[in-house]
Amino acid sequence: MIHDVIVIGGSYAGMAASLQLLRARRSVLVIDAGQRRNRTASHSHGFLGQDGVDPAVIAHDARCQLEAYPTLTWVEGKAASVTGERDTFVVEAVGNQTYRSRRILFATGVTDHLPEIDGLAERWGKSVFHCPYCHGYELDQGRIGVIASGPMSTHQAELLAEWGTVTFFTNGVLPLAPAAQQALEQKGVTIEDTAIRALTGEVGVQLADGRTLSFAGLFVAPTVTPSTTLPAKLGCTIAEGPMGQMIAVDGAKETTVRGVYACGDVAQMPHSLSFAVGDGAMAGLQLHRSLVWPDMHG
Repeated sequence: MIHDVIVIGGSYAGMAASLQLLRARRSVLVIDAGQRRNRTASHSHGFLGQDGVDPAVIAHDARCQLEAYPTLTWVEGKAASVTGERDTFVVEAVGNQTYRSRRILFATGVTDHLPEIDGLAERWGKSVFHCPYCHGYELDQGRIGVIASGPMSTHQAELLAEWGTVTFFTNGVLPLAPAAQQALEQKGVTIEDTAIRALTGEVGVQLADGRTLSFAGLFVAPTVTPSTTLPAKLGCTIAEGPMGQMIAVDGAKETTVRGVYACGDVAQMPHSLSFAVGDGAMAGLQLHRSLVWPDMHG
């Protein structure tokens, strides 16, 4: 069987794209390894109609709704290779299962690369966050720590001053230019240059000089890369963005390889569940149009 579209990655963006295609009565095969980026978070915020809901519940309900459509095939697993060209793609999954399709959609999400600070990874998504719009309100205007990871961190600290009293930890990563320091100070941000030894307790920052500072929540801007190398191996251009790497796409969500599309966190910034769903819906619409009008370009 040749599917109309194989979607690699069945989280929010992939499912949103699939829904548009299924409602157009197109044959969709989703290959998903079950590794949602927000799997460590217990609540999702800022998504209209689902504010405060467990993101696992949102994902589960969405999949149940997709499975009501008879043209869906869902494969729990991981894609191992993608070969071919538009209308004749071949996807091999781990376990040597082979599938064919006219179009490919990468909705694989990204991998977060966090600063190497003892205790940070264990708290990621629980008391250490990256998006103030997703997690800032619940901190109740308390003390917020921002850990520098790169040039974008100063902007993150300035923005978070809207949600509480901010301490910015340069942590030896980001020497501040006078203009950047002045901008932070104008927002009431306290600058802490002492190196971080570890994160302790629920939201504690232990410094190299022995002090431990407590916060309502911590934020850090991770560097991201696509969660799979398959797009690059297929020839898709990987672009550098302000937070890391992403798959380059045009206005129709098509990559630099004809017939291959990408959406969600792996293809656009900034990142949130709302943005992923919207981007996925647009990708599904554009994929359907490419099947109806094969000569259409984005």
